[in-house]
Amino acid sequence: MQSPTGKSEAVCPTVAAATPTESAPAAAATTSRRDLIKLSTVAAVAAAASSWPLASAVYAAGSDQLKYGLIGCGGRGSGAAANAMRADSTNKLVAIADLWPEKIEASIKGLKEEFGGQMELPAAKQFTGLDAYKGVLENADVVILATPPHFRPAHLKAAIDAGKHVFCEKPVGVDVPGVKKVMDICKVAAEKKLNVVSGLCYRYDVAKQETIKRIHDGAVGDIVALQGMYNTGGLWMNRRQPEWADMEWQLRNWLYFTWLSGDHIVEQHIHTLDKMLWVMKDVPPTRATSNGGRTVRTDPAYGHIYDHFDTIYEWDTDRGPVRAFCQTRQWVNAAVDVSDWVFGTKGTANLMAHAITGDNAWKRKGKAANMYDVEHVELAKAIKSGKVINNGDYMCN
Repeated sequence: MQSPTGKSEAVCPTVAAATPTESAPAAAATTSRRDLIKLSTVAAVAAAASSWPLASAVYAAGSDQLKYGLIGCGGRGSGAAANAMRADSTNKLVAIADLWPEKIEASIKGLKEEFGGQMELPAAKQFTGLDAYKGVLENADVVILATPPHFRPAHLKAAIDAGKHVFCEKPVGVDVPGVKKVMDICKVAAEKKLNVVSGLCYRYDVAKQETIKRIHDGAVGDIVALQGMYNTGGLWMNRRQPEWADMEWQLRNWLYFTWLSGDHIVEQHIHTLDKMLWVMKDVPPTRATSNGGRTVRTDPAYGHIYDHFDTIYEWDTDRGPVRAFCQTRQWVNAAVDVSDWVFGTKGTANLMAHAITGDNAWKRKGKAANMYDVEHVELAKAIKSGKVINNGDYMCN
């Protein structure tokens, strides 16, 4: 099968660079409608060869160098690659994959100025086409999965089957069957002693860790209610070009199609929901009641996802239900509020400000390390020390 460049190489749909305004249309590669339609089957394709090596055969603990591969060269993928290179100066980026060749070029250009000495990416290690991720798996010890969420279960399975350590961007799937597959894959990773670090970055924020530990230790008393807000402005969008077939248009605007993104309550609001779950000690809520719709973003150019959700999550406790009132929207020219609150019998915690008011008033002082870097520092340290990090439970829950 041919790639957009005409070569029979591997392809991996990518996360497009997230910018606060509409993106300029990328230079479209020539891709046939038939080839792009077939891309919708990628999620079902994963290598399952039982003879693939385990982690110990891929990377020997104590070595000074880790070879990284990037699958998905958009803004988040390129950012994660930068975090990985920054985490340890001996780390090397040795393979890269994306559906769109121009995304690879842009990613390399953006990374080269700061990390050129850590990059070994000749043309032979730059993969495009339906099976691009396989080329990365053949060359790397550690892989960064940053394609649209639809493809995450298949790519994660292929990486674990190949005995690779993984940085797995959020979310891990777009629906219940996909997430259940990832749960099973993470169990296999644990058996193989492979690291799976989640892109739910707040779990690696030292300031959040300290704040939530104080909540768990009783600083606000018994939790009565929670509030999680993720109200932002508009996001990027690539205007459809005449030469784009439906599949190419959707892949270049993956955010706006539920089969690719899971809608923005899954793709973006997940950070808020993860913090709510963390506060509740990772016990899933009993019930959820929600509404949402399209009020502002009604142009067909924005696909079919909603532009706002309001949801109440409920946990049954001995004291009665604890409710998390959560709101998320992506509206231009509207109030912005990204905040998380925990209300208790003895005080209130503001998670984003790392502060508690009430009987046990407290405010964290000083700067915390960049959580995006910390994720990769911890991953590299775990691999080199022979330890295992497996974030599978909370990244799926």
